Amino acid sequence: MRTFVATFFAFSDYMRPPVRLAALNKMPSVFVWTHDSVGLGEDGPTHQPVEHLMALRAMPNLAVYRPADGNETTAGWKYALDNTTGPTALVLSRQDLPIVTAANAPGAEKGGYVLADGDDAIVIATGSEVHVALQARSELAKTNIKVRVVSLPCWELFAKQDQAYRDSVLPPAQTSRVSIEAGVTFGWREYIGDRGIAIGIDRYGASAPGEEVLDKLGINVAAVVSAVTKLRG
Repeated sequence: MRTFVATFFAFSDYMRPPVRLAALNKMPSVFVWTHDSVGLGEDGPTHQPVEHLMALRAMPNLAVYRPADGNETTAGWKYALDNTTGPTALVLSRQDLPIVTAANAPGAEKGGYVLADGDDAIVIATGSEVHVALQARSELAKTNIKVRVVSLPCWELFAKQDQAYRDSVLPPAQTSRVSIEAGVTFGWREYIGDRGIAIGIDRYGASAPGEEVLDKLGINVAAVVSAVTKLRG
């Protein structure tokens, strides 16, 4: 038997006591939170999570898994069922997302992996922003800039991997790094360093169609292309 609960991600604010108790007591509960960003659209800023991902990542013994597509979601569910020493949060989008990973998403079981390789810069993304990073990679290739795209669905699981593996995904010598995630940029310095550029949303959302909100708030291909170009300049 395994208990789970599901609701809007913004409502995780109201659930912090039970989530924290599950983490504190090492209970293998599964929290399924959907509508994970401003991409949910017209319900407006009260229902659009912005700071929630980072707040939950700060909770000890809680694994926060934000998959990029159906294949990574499968990997996240497998991890949640294998994880018997603490709760797992599966943070899912409202909007339809393209399949951008291979079947079974090899590497997703380690929390972070190289989705597409390149030597000139690294773009790190989670969830619905992974396909944005891949689109930006294609645009940058037209100017002969070769970008590595790293999908990082679960920070906690990635942190458990040995140093050699983490360095193979994020080579320390490569300091041209950009992160993109539809939430606050707080915390991303751990992966992009002082020189890197974090693309995110350090404000509350707005009421409009989801794709329009994301685009107006700078979660788009143009922002990634601009950031990588700036770092390479």
